[in-house]
This record gives sequence, structure tokens and C-alpha cells, in this order.
Amino acid sequence: MSGLISLDECEQLAAEQVHDLYRRHVSRSQVSLMTSFGFGRELVERAEGAWIWTKGGRRILDFTGGVGVLNHGHNHPRILAARRRFQEARRMEVHKTYFSPYVAALGHNLAHLLPGDLTMSFLPNSGAEAVEGAVKLAYKYHGGRRQRILRADIAFHGKLLGSGSLTGGGDRFRFPGIPGVTTYPYGDLAAVRAAVAAARTARGGCDVYAIIVEPFSASTMRSCSEEFLRGLRALCDAEDIVLVFDEIYTGWGKTGSLFYFMRYPGLVPDVLTTSKSFGGGKSSISAYVASERVFRRAYDNLTDSLLHSTSTTYYGFGEEAATAIEAVNIVVEDDYPRRAREIERVLAPGLERIRKGHPDTVAEVRGAGALHGVFLRGGPKILDLAAKIAPVGIARDPNFRIKLITGSVVDALYRDHGVYAYYTLNGDNPLVAAPPLVAGTEEVEYFLDSLDATLSQGMSRLLTRFVREKVAPRWPSES
Repeated sequence: MSGLISLDECEQLAAEQVHDLYRRHVSRSQVSLMTSFGFGRELVERAEGAWIWTKGGRRILDFTGGVGVLNHGHNHPRILAARRRFQEARRMEVHKTYFSPYVAALGHNLAHLLPGDLTMSFLPNSGAEAVEGAVKLAYKYHGGRRQRILRADIAFHGKLLGSGSLTGGGDRFRFPGIPGVTTYPYGDLAAVRAAVAAARTARGGCDVYAIIVEPFSASTMRSCSEEFLRGLRALCDAEDIVLVFDEIYTGWGKTGSLFYFMRYPGLVPDVLTTSKSFGGGKSSISAYVASERVFRRAYDNLTDSLLHSTSTTYYGFGEEAATAIEAVNIVVEDDYPRRAREIERVLAPGLERIRKGHPDTVAEVRGAGALHGVFLRGGPKILDLAAKIAPVGIARDPNFRIKLITGSVVDALYRDHGVYAYYTLNGDNPLVAAPPLVAGTEEVEYFLDSLDATLSQGMSRLLTRFVREKVAPRWPSES
């Protein structure tokens, strides 16, 4: 290759050429990390539904659900058709001085599907942007007079400076963030009440402008109880605090209801954030949907109407919004919440059987709908050797042992059975079983059989192979 790489040349690159370009222009460490797993050493030729075909000719069951992006699966035919329709008609993508029928229709559809007065939408590109928009809305609602925001200790709300400061977990490096963040234990209503009571101004007024929570935590597979969520709603009503539910991962049917909080009738946040499957696996789009009461007080005047709204360059990008319209309609027409419940009827008891069959390896399984976690444990003395040869930063990770155990299972599933799974980088690092909602019983049962067969090899064998063949040769020296 010389000069610029053309699209034709790009599509002909071999895996090692891609790795080399990543090392030179993206991240050497990312190559070292990802090539520890089989999927890091192969390139994908095509993907459809729940399946991936590699350039080497392998057929892989994708049980990751795109980390929440692929409820519709890969390349859903209706999503592809909607995008072709937009392109072939030469529709205008974006222009801030023309009103978009796609933004208007998508806002209507969101308001129609969501409960209460969740009727006002803002449509940026990523989940982190939706979170930051929601937090700014809450702050503006109070006119900047309140200075504190509450978030849970196991929260994951994004990696921007603002959303990152609302994310809990063991990050080894903390960036600066928004001021006034107070942490409470996830699901502990008494602790939230105490934090609100402690955040009083000199005149005795409430100084909390927002409380943000994930009703279901996809990082840890924990969920808030109905009592906790209704208690939050009552507390926020009493203190005029803006209540934000983050359902970026869990929305659009993933946990068995359209959004997790909607399983509790009459429970409505002031702001809901969503992204990932909102774009049907093709569109980079997110949203916060706010109550009319909160939105109009914050922004609905001539002075502030563009403060955090349509002046954003890629807000409501035409093809993205059109794709989201089709994605949402597919969710409703094909009843994705029902599909998630059908997957759960096979997946949940199957994982429980595996837990009982491998009690020394599987500590716990838990989840909802088509989103479950398998929490692994144990491991032989080879883990002590692995800790000695690992780079200093990795070896000091308090979850190093669990990550290595789970990584060995992920690698074996891929290499031996052609099943692509992953584990979370937050919380207790469970292996995640999260198929796209287009997966059928056959795919779920194949995953369960493959996981059972993998664990039946024994953790000592899995770890020995993973450490000796995959991990140690790829860890760069820190000397």
C-alpha cells in the first residue's frame, strides 16, 4: 500500500495488516488486549441476525447483543430498507434552519409510547450525550440555584467528563467532572433520603437538583426494587428534585418490558435516557425524553430555546432519525418485550441448571429478559503465576482473578464452539448472556450447551491454556 487507502483496498486488508495499522494509528495496547481472545485475531466478512461469518469461513453465534446495540440483530432487513429509501430519495441530512419531519415524527412516537408526560425529546448521538443533556436540563430547571446531584455507587452513565463523573466503579484514573456529585449505595432508599437531608442550604432548602439511577444495572445485573423506585419518585416529588432514569442499555424490550421501569404501572421519571438499540444497530442516535413540566420551565422560551437544543450540529441527523423511527416501529410491531420474555423462559432455567451442575465454578446467575450474567469463581494456583507475569497495572486490579477466569471461558467459547460472548468491565465482571431479540430457541440452547461443555473442561484446564497460549505472550513488558 502507498498513499491513501481506498475503500476497495480497505476491504481486502488481512487481519495482520489491520493489527499493524491499529498499532501505528489507534492503540498498540488495544491490539495486545483484544488478540488475547480468538475474536481479536479474525476479521468479519458479514453479519446477519444473531450470526457472524468471518473471513476465514467460520460461522459465529453472536451472543453479545452488541452490548445492547443489537436488539434487532445484525443488518435487520427493514432497517436496511429504511436507510436505502432515505438515500435513494436524496433526502437532506441536516440543516438547522429547516424543520425535520423525521425529528417531529420520532418525538411523537416516543411521547406516544412512554407513560405520563414524558413528551419532550432531544436527540443527540450517544448515550453519554443523552445523560449529559438530561443533567444539564435538571440543573437549568432549577436555574442553577441547586448544586448537588446524586448517583449510585455502581452506576455506569458514560465516559465523557460529565457522564464519567456520574459513573461508579474502580477506575484507576479519575478525570475532572461536574461538581457536587454525591454517591449513594444502589437500591438503598434510606441512604438516598439521608443524602438529600444532608444536602441542605444555609436557609434549609434542598440543594439537590437531580437523582440519576439505572433501574436495571447492566454492568452488575442488579435491579432496583419497586419499593426503591417508587420511594425515589415520592422523595423527588416532595423536594422538587428531577428524577432521571438511565435505560440506555436496557431499553426497547431487552429486559422483558419496553423499558425496565415500565413494569411498574404509574411509575414515571422526569427524564428518561435511551440509546444503543434505539438506532436499530445502524443509527448512531440517542435521546433524552423529558416531562413537559420540566422541559418547558428549563428551555421553552425565546432566550433559552437554543441553549441545549437544535443548535447542536448533529442533532436529529436525517438518516439517523429515519432509522430510529423504523427501529422503534419494529420493536412495537414484532413485540420485542415478548421476544425477550420468550428468550428468558429458555435462558434463565438453562443457566440455573449450569450453576447447579458446576457449583465450584459458577457462583451465581441473575438477570432479566434477554440480559443475564454468569458470575464465575475459583481457579487454580496458576493464577498466582499469571499475576506475577502480568503488567503491574493489570496485576493490581482487584478483579484481576475474576477477569482472568471469565476471559478464559469467553476465549474457549469462541475457539471451541464458535460462540461470541463477553464480560462486563464494571462491577463483578460477569460473563454476559445477552442475545439479540431476533435469536430463537435453537440459538439459546446452543449457547447453553456450549457453556456447559466449556465449563465441563474444568477451570484449571481452561486457565492453563488461556494464560500460556493467549495472555502471557501478548502482555507487553513495562520495563
